[in-house]
Amino acid sequence: MKIIVTGSKGQLGSDVVARLDKIGAEAVEADLPELDITNPEAVESFIAQSNADGVIHCAAFTNVDVAETERELCRKINVDGTANIAKSCRKHGIKLLYISTDYVFSGEGTEPFEVDTPPSPCNYYGVTKHQGEIAAMSECPQCFVVRISWVFGENGKNFVKTMLRLAKERDEISVVCDQTGSPTYTKDLAKLLCEMIQGEKYGVYHATNEGFCSWAEFAKTIMEYSHADTKIIPIGSAEYKSVAVRPANSRLSKKSLDENGFERLPEWQDALKRFLDNVN
Repeated sequence: MKIIVTGSKGQLGSDVVARLDKIGAEAVEADLPELDITNPEAVESFIAQSNADGVIHCAAFTNVDVAETERELCRKINVDGTANIAKSCRKHGIKLLYISTDYVFSGEGTEPFEVDTPPSPCNYYGVTKHQGEIAAMSECPQCFVVRISWVFGENGKNFVKTMLRLAKERDEISVVCDQTGSPTYTKDLAKLLCEMIQGEKYGVYHATNEGFCSWAEFAKTIMEYSHADTKIIPIGSAEYKSVAVRPANSRLSKKSLDENGFERLPEWQDALKRFLDNVN
């Protein structure tokens, strides 16, 4: 099997490439400057020449705060870029797996969002990712949409790396305690995505490591597992100023994985331990 991985140099994309290699599939790396997904002609040429069986689309504009001011660029990448890939996938009769986000939901309430909960994004990044979902599913019939949250991996920037860095610089770190979700380790996620793309169980899925926590609880666990003495000070979202609104509830239901015979990802605490073992 031959799979194109967009955003192949990124946090998730790099682990997807590594996983494909591990299972004996051929990964075709697609990232800037080799491929600009906002250029429809470039996308069509790349996919046509690749003779691939599918695309795992990890590339995205992911800076949530900057998205509020750089709206045109965010939309061009997350919506138009996704549409370009989806149209080409349909033309060549190949599969598309689109990576989406918990940010497509309102963030209200305390119950986990189901795959069929009506999207209602609370920020512009979420708006573009939802529109990307629509583009992917409407343009490509052989489509998987996988919503993820709170991602961390060995490549790129993430919350865990930030906490580890700050722990070396500070005695105390203030962290938001009223936003709840599930941390997701890219290596665990990559394993699932590569399994999914090999089959034909198309549809919408939620995929995160098991269990829920607040950012403050996540930070405290990072300190505990890394044997750092830094104290975590829980604060409310109102005390942490950010350009874009963040969802208070990022819980995602994994029933769709169960119903389609996919194994859920391990508990987030287990994932964090393995991550820390790999980066230390």
